[in-house]
Amino acid sequence: MPLKLEIVTPDARVYSDEVDTVVLPGYEGEMGVLPAHSNLVTTLRPGELRITKAGKTTELAVGEGLVEVTGSVTRILTDSALDADKIDEKAAEEAIARAKKTLEELKPGEHQEEVAAAMAAIQRATAHLNFKRKRKTV
Repeated sequence: MPLKLEIVTPDARVYSDEVDTVVLPGYEGEMGVLPAHSNLVTTLRPGELRITKAGKTTELAVGEGLVEVTGSVTRILTDSALDADKIDEKAAEEAIARAKKTLEELKPGEHQEEVAAAMAAIQRATAHLNFKRKRKTV
């Protein structure tokens, strides 16, 4: 019994197919989803998502988001989902530098929304860099 997987970003439906397994980065750690998995809704953290279908593994770098598992369907709503060749290392490094500069300029205890946005940008860009660099050595 296959598992229907849908990955959606604000820009497009990135993936929609029947798969054997999905391993995703949750806030509690890495989580595997198989067909007939218990229903759940959880958060997605920036990191690496692995999809296995017919013995072939596809990997994507994902950002923050939500995961909904309902028996035979898994839906992932995320702010980004990219394969390694779509990740620009220089742009990711620049995003980290901008976010760090923003954090340095903010006064402690103020502008909590800006702090959260900068921290999220650092996490996402770092996940993209790690994913891209890992693929270079493989």
